[in-house]
Amino acid sequence: MAAAVAGESSSFCSSSIFSQKSNRLPDDTVFYAIFPDFVLNSSTPNDLSSLQSLHLQIIQSISPFSTDYIWQHEPFTLSPSSTAKSSCVCSSDLPHLHGKVRYGDNLEDEWFTVFLLFQISLQFPSLSIRVWDTDGEFLLIEAAFHLPRWVNPENSLNRVFIRQGDLHIIPRNRLPSPSLADSLKFLVDCGVESRASESVQKAVKKKISDYPDRARRNIHRVRVRVPVSVAQVLKQEPCMISLAVEGFYDRDIDTMKFAATMEKFLGRGKDEELVCVSVKMSRAMYAQLVQQTFQAPKCYPMPSRSDLSVYMEAELGMKIACGLEMMYQQRKRDGVEGKGSTWEAFKQTLERSGYFQGLLSGSKEYQKLMQNAEEYYRNGSLYSRVSDLLIAPVRRIDEILALPHSVDDFKDQEVPPSDDDSWLYSGEEELNSALLERQKEMELYDLKHRKKGKGKEQQDADLSSGSNARDFDPGDIAKTMQAFVHKMSSYKGAEAPESMNKEVNLDVDQFLKDMESIMKHQGVKDDDSDVEEGSSSELDFDDSDESNMAEADNEDGGDIFMQSYSGAMSEELKATTLGRSFVRANEQIPKKDEGTSNTVENMEEDFSPVDVDLNLVKNFLDSFSSQQGLPGPASNLLGLMGVQLPQDDNKGK
Repeated sequence: MAAAVAGESSSFCSSSIFSQKSNRLPDDTVFYAIFPDFVLNSSTPNDLSSLQSLHLQIIQSISPFSTDYIWQHEPFTLSPSSTAKSSCVCSSDLPHLHGKVRYGDNLEDEWFTVFLLFQISLQFPSLSIRVWDTDGEFLLIEAAFHLPRWVNPENSLNRVFIRQGDLHIIPRNRLPSPSLADSLKFLVDCGVESRASESVQKAVKKKISDYPDRARRNIHRVRVRVPVSVAQVLKQEPCMISLAVEGFYDRDIDTMKFAATMEKFLGRGKDEELVCVSVKMSRAMYAQLVQQTFQAPKCYPMPSRSDLSVYMEAELGMKIACGLEMMYQQRKRDGVEGKGSTWEAFKQTLERSGYFQGLLSGSKEYQKLMQNAEEYYRNGSLYSRVSDLLIAPVRRIDEILALPHSVDDFKDQEVPPSDDDSWLYSGEEELNSALLERQKEMELYDLKHRKKGKGKEQQDADLSSGSNARDFDPGDIAKTMQAFVHKMSSYKGAEAPESMNKEVNLDVDQFLKDMESIMKHQGVKDDDSDVEEGSSSELDFDDSDESNMAEADNEDGGDIFMQSYSGAMSEELKATTLGRSFVRANEQIPKKDEGTSNTVENMEEDFSPVDVDLNLVKNFLDSFSSQQGLPGPASNLLGLMGVQLPQDDNKGK
């Protein structure tokens, strides 16, 4: 049976858990991969040893920035990969260094990671670095208002890199669909061409310009009162505070049972003496502890409320001690069993593959299959790696507490006061400031493009008032409109004609509004006449009408319905004067002073076809003339089409 499990899940164990393609990336996690230039040379021997040497050099170079930093969940790490291994989400065949940082609720960890990667690229110029998260290329998101217009999430794969302290974007005209190897070679050979514009560089680097000082400001020091065992652990391993806060913040009913007894860190129960120590944590951790109400276990020695400051220090320390206890016991249990998140993912894959055959979870057959699955899981290499990761903090805590320690070690020592936590209650101002800054950036972006549009309009106006205006052909209006109507469109919008200036964006919604304004306001008679003449104009029907009529055509009697509907419509419109407003084939346009009443009285029974192009041009020109030189729907719409109408020099004559 174990062989059956292997057949169902061997591919899962080797790639699916960490595969970027087969599974959704974990939330709140930033990934990075570092590619040295020497990996592009296949003749270079000992890639793995070279990577290991580079690994040590990089860790040593960033240690001054990261040594005292408290990470939310896990520290910045790097692992060498000489081949495409399951532990690397980038799935690259090239030897490289890779890692990930789960930042959780502390977004500062993600941007501090970006800062470290930029520092690495500065100190090691022959490296190309990729960084991404669940949102994809989040560095491009930060510089969205400054990117080339062709860049979008669909074509950004293998294009965005950090190299020599700058952001690089592989140009589309050089590599339309680049592979990772192609992009890395391009960076080495033509790095000047791929360097992003100064505005993009400024937008990204502004986000990390305050580091590493901002990373230090993100650390919050607070006085707490904890059992001596907890104080000893945090003294030897200050980074354990992240595991303690995580254990407290992510607690559930099962883990709270461990806190009820405090077996590991409260051996003497209420007789345990609390000691005062100073603990470093991130601001996010401090907020997670302070903002949650938690009742102290009955066995915990809480002081009296008479001294409020002492009680608050003990209450915060109690949360840390309980979190450390829950983390320790949970990891000890999962480490022995080799379970955890990877086991759950493994089991879900078995369920999706039908391994359990739809059996009830409490049945004997189900339990037998489960035992076989657990046996196979424990025999795999994934089990040993997960078990080691889970059990490592447990072993370290056991080592620390095995050393001699007592309350006297923490007495008579000066403990600095807690840092000011007013930032916890003044976040609204910081948020508003960030929103205003982003709003200002959007306004500058809009203003920049409006200036470009106005400059183009002025240029076109100058051209239209010159010799080019005399060469205006009214037939261009009809030709351009027909060309636009026949263009392909999608949910992203419609393609403008080639004559349209490339700097102008076509706003589809505004275009439809302009069309409705022109065709219904200026040329509403055109629609009704088309209905009277049995044309295919659909401007008077919404989508539901179209679908209903399409269904009617497919049904028996659909033609009879359309004939009766058209007849009723024509009969109703016969009493109106709409038909007189159209110019028909082989008919001259009447002058304004002659009117239309005398020329169309005998046209009620005229079935000659309407000249669609002529009526379109006439309505556009009438609408443009009524604007009296001011901006309006006709000039705006034709301007988008690339057609510039000359000013009416005879106006008022």
